[in-house]
Amino acid sequence: MKNLFKYLLLLIFVSVSGSVFAQKAPKFGHISLQEVIAVMPERDSAQKKLEVFAKELDAYMESMQVELNKKYETYLKDQKNLAELVRQTRETELQDMQQRIQAYQESARQEIEKKRNELMQPIVAKAKKAIDDTGKESGFAMIFESSALQFMAADVQDVMPLVKTKLGVKAGTAIAPQTAPKK
Repeated sequence: MKNLFKYLLLLIFVSVSGSVFAQKAPKFGHISLQEVIAVMPERDSAQKKLEVFAKELDAYMESMQVELNKKYETYLKDQKNLAELVRQTRETELQDMQQRIQAYQESARQEIEKKRNELMQPIVAKAKKAIDDTGKESGFAMIFESSALQFMAADVQDVMPLVKTKLGVKAGTAIAPQTAPKK
């Protein structure tokens, strides 16, 4: 009876340990969020909107610069014939205009950055959701950001093709170079 109990206990231990060892090893993946965003069609649309916005701000700055140049040329032409008070007043006006242009450039740069963030936020959220959904659906334990990896074992899977499929992006779509709008 004691032997039967020992054999039964041994059989249970072997079957439980066998099922533990039979479990699959966790799957790990890697992906670059920037590469995902670069292949999304929404990114191109956002980039075009940002370029239009930046051109509008740039056009106004150029008109300010043209006005400053005209006033400066007029000042240089009339400088010798102006009374001291008038000359000082015009110099002050020119300096004030230059400062306004510089302040506008800084404000425009900030507005462009704000607009970029506003346009890209939903795109980034959609890309992250696609990565999360792909990870859950494909049984990944973790998906790492490729740009942060220093070492990657051979059994870590590139998740990009799965995410492209999830987003409906064609498999052959290459990564478009990101360009900043002209300032």
